Order: sequence, then C-alpha cells, then structure tokens
Amino acid sequence: MNIGTAIYTWLNGREVGQDQFGNRYFEHKSEPARGQRRKRWVIYKGIDEASKVPAEWHAWLHYTAEAPLAADQGFEWQKEHLPNLTGTRYAYRPPGHVLEGGKRAPATGDYEAWTPN
Repeated sequence: MNIGTAIYTWLNGREVGQDQFGNRYFEHKSEPARGQRRKRWVIYKGIDEASKVPAEWHAWLHYTAEAPLAADQGFEWQKEHLPNLTGTRYAYRPPGHVLEGGKRAPATGDYEAWTPN
C-alpha cells in the first residue's frame, strides 16, 4: 500500500471485513451515482498478490455477491485456500528440478521418440 491508497482509504473507505490472511476489505462510504456501483478494494497484508484473496472475498470484490460469503459454506472436498507460491521457497519443484539437486530418475524405456518418415 502506498501513501495515496492510505489517504484515500482513510478519507473515503468503510471497512467491510478481514480474511484469514489479514487482508482488509473496504468499500466507498458515500452512495454511488445513479447506475453505478460502490467502489470496493482490498489492502493486502504483506506483499500485494491477488491470489491471496480467498474465494468468498473474491466474489464480493467482483460484485458477484452483495456480502462476503461465509467461509464455512464450503464442501468437504474443498481444500484450504493457498496463495500462489510460485517464486517462493514453498513452490512445488518436481524431482529432478535444478533446485532439488537436478537428479532425475532414469528413463523406464517405455518412451519411443518420434522420427519423421
């Protein structure tokens, strides 16, 4: 967040809520002009990364839902929300990746290279 966003939020924002990652969600205090929607925004805790917004707040930010969805409305097959970990030390690296030692398992012999006729 920069100083401009902080001042704008302080003057015009009304806090709607906070998610499990500490991100804070705001909407404009005043009524919008006829035919327009009230502006909504998020102030991230830590690095500004859009994938840190969970689904229930994403729906609210994009005007899909009038109010943030309840976090407990999930299904048993759903996993906990995780931000995009690419570029971090927690990113997935398959066996054989350079940063995992660079040693791949030997080929099994079931691969046959294509050659043109």
